[in-house]
Amino acid sequence: MDQPVHDALQQGHTIDITTIGRNSGKPSRIEIAFQNIDGTVYISGFPGKRDWYANMITIPPFTFHLKQEVHADLPATARPIIDPDERRAIFIPFLANWDRSSEIERWMTDSPLIAVTFSDNA
Repeated sequence: MDQPVHDALQQGHTIDITTIGRNSGKPSRIEIAFQNIDGTVYISGFPGKRDWYANMITIPPFTFHLKQEVHADLPATARPIIDPDERRAIFIPFLANWDRSSEIERWMTDSPLIAVTFSDNA
């Protein structure tokens, strides 16, 4: 991974992701935000059911598109975070960064959360 991409992944910001539809098999691209917490990139979303998350559960490989100062299309794999202790440990700093700490219980039960692993050729 080159240095500008590495540096862009150190701070959370808006990106696009392309998932493969679990039913259609077709690519679907959406805008979303990510955060880097202790060296791991995480993606979540407001509480509720999300197609992108359902797609990633069924088909974990996806494309992570940097689109701010650095532009790159990075092959990645999603790992859903379902363990309650792990979710809480991630959501505490995640929500603090968004000034939403008071909403942690709702996010714990109703929000998607994935850890991103980038392919070696990213």
